[in-house]
Amino acid sequence: MRPPSRAPSRAPSRAPSRALGLALGFAADRMLGDPARWHPVAGFGRVAGVLETRLWAPSRPRGAAYSLVLVGGATGLGLLAVRATRTHPVARTAVTALATWAVLGGTSLDREGRAVAAFLEADRLPEARQRLTHLVGRDTRTLTAGEVARAVVESVAENTSDAVVAPLVLGALAGVPGLVGYRAANTLDAMVGHRSERYADFGWASARLDDVLNLPGSRLTAVLAAVLGPDPRAALRAWRRDAGGHPSPNAGPVEASFAGALGLRLGGTNTYGTRVEHRPVMGGGRPPTAYDVTPALALARRVDLSAAVLAASWALARRR
Repeated sequence: MRPPSRAPSRAPSRAPSRALGLALGFAADRMLGDPARWHPVAGFGRVAGVLETRLWAPSRPRGAAYSLVLVGGATGLGLLAVRATRTHPVARTAVTALATWAVLGGTSLDREGRAVAAFLEADRLPEARQRLTHLVGRDTRTLTAGEVARAVVESVAENTSDAVVAPLVLGALAGVPGLVGYRAANTLDAMVGHRSERYADFGWASARLDDVLNLPGSRLTAVLAAVLGPDPRAALRAWRRDAGGHPSPNAGPVEASFAGALGLRLGGTNTYGTRVEHRPVMGGGRPPTAYDVTPALALARRVDLSAAVLAASWALARRR
């Protein structure tokens, strides 16, 4: 006699943890901003600084090892978090949301941009120059009001990609490991990836890794800025014509698209300590003024929200 047949067992359905976690983390950044204390990115920066004192040498292999240890370690922690929550959808969602909140910086960028704009509009140039140091690495002590405005718009454009869109893209593609690995690489680029005598070789690997990871996010940012801005055709024209002249392969498309969309002209001479950089013109409009910062921030917020919707939708579609 044949034993009674059993219905095939079904694995319990799991909630779309990645999509929901990305959406919740984005909302947390919008409502709360960066964590006021015990920020994990700040803690990572301190660890990276200590390790740099032990590993630094004017050597690309040493710099590559430095980047591998730190970015690999952060990504590994993300993988451990994923494995620990693989059978717990609610916990997986919470971990994804916390990681997203920790790595995004859209609200902080908006707050700093509005603070500089307020000083400029009140003709308080010294305070505007000082507050600008929260956004850029260039020397701000002798900038005119127009140069301060240009610096803010350029920083808003570039950091919309670096601090919001790019991590959301990596989060949609790779979940928590993508989020924390991206932020680790981006932090190292800010610390050692700039062009200076000390980091020309040691920071080379960190800078190149950040370029690669930022590639999809920067292009999506440029597309969204063009589509959502007041003048899409001018944005696309500036991107095609001007982006290639920028020293950064990712900041170029973003700054050019923002410049064209807003009818502005970005680029020019920037001073970084003893190094002077002459950047090509981005866009064919007029030079920015204090009153152009607010429209740039509004465009950045539209880009941020659209990127969050696209990232969550992509993660949900992949899940299905």
